[in-house]
Amino acid sequence: MAKVKYYYDSDTLSYRRIEKSKGNISKIIILSFFGLVLIMLSGFVVLSQFLKTPNQLAQERELENLKFNYELLNKRLDESSSILSQLQQRDNNIYRAYFEANPIPEEQRKAGFGGVNRYSYLNGYDNSKLIKEATKKIDILSKQMVVQSKSLDEIVVLAKNKKEMLASIPAIQPVANKNLKRMASGYGYRIHPIYKTRKFHWGMDFSAPRGTPVYATGNGKVEKVKRSRRGYGNQVKINHGFGYKTFYAHLEKYTVRKNQKVKRGDLIGYVGTSGISTAPHLHYEVIKGNKKLNPVYFYFSDLTAEEYDRMLELASQENQSLD
Repeated sequence: MAKVKYYYDSDTLSYRRIEKSKGNISKIIILSFFGLVLIMLSGFVVLSQFLKTPNQLAQERELENLKFNYELLNKRLDESSSILSQLQQRDNNIYRAYFEANPIPEEQRKAGFGGVNRYSYLNGYDNSKLIKEATKKIDILSKQMVVQSKSLDEIVVLAKNKKEMLASIPAIQPVANKNLKRMASGYGYRIHPIYKTRKFHWGMDFSAPRGTPVYATGNGKVEKVKRSRRGYGNQVKINHGFGYKTFYAHLEKYTVRKNQKVKRGDLIGYVGTSGISTAPHLHYEVIKGNKKLNPVYFYFSDLTAEEYDRMLELASQENQSLD
């Protein structure tokens, strides 16, 4: 039963019953309704901060998946960029050098990617930094691939016109070295085996048993043969034409004579330890004009890409030479 409320009437000096008017009842109902609505809205706002709708959860999963794919794409782009960088190095230092073509400057390979606002249209997205980084890498890689493709097209044209040159340029190792275990010392500063000082080593040393065959690395004519117990010992120099010469030293003996024509792979002598040498080995040099070059760049017909990378690593080690 509803409670009955009274008020004190000072005129009659008695308590009188409070009668509710219809207007008051309507106000109470309306206020109660709005109060209930306000409580429900407040509860919804509070709960929405902690509870997520299925649609929101699906969007978050999609964003995480996209982020993962972008990270994976960036990793693959880095791997592709590394492979392209190796090809660019071989292009400049080997292919273009063979055909006396100027190397492509680094500025030309990476031109056209300046400006701070180049990727401003990608701002405002979730993970904008990740998206901009991937887009930039794709643009740079695409540009470099176009430049490299044009360079290789040029090399093909030069190769067709220089078939004789290709046969003459030193392009194999002077001793059989398929497992790459005979490369003892490379081109560059090395410790001299006798004087124990740091001295520039102008060729590559291939350690091998005495009597191991030594081969001409390109077509040419024998320019010099010399027997000696000093310096480089018994030695052979071949003039390949086109400005190229090769030098073979510390031989046990040579099997060619001056002015004799030889072809790539012909036997020219045997490994020895003549002259100033601490162990049986072949000292091998490549000369272009009056400049001695790093022989490691001239094994393109003899090694796979993996073997060539391994040879580069071995040749770069600053160890002790054998002469």
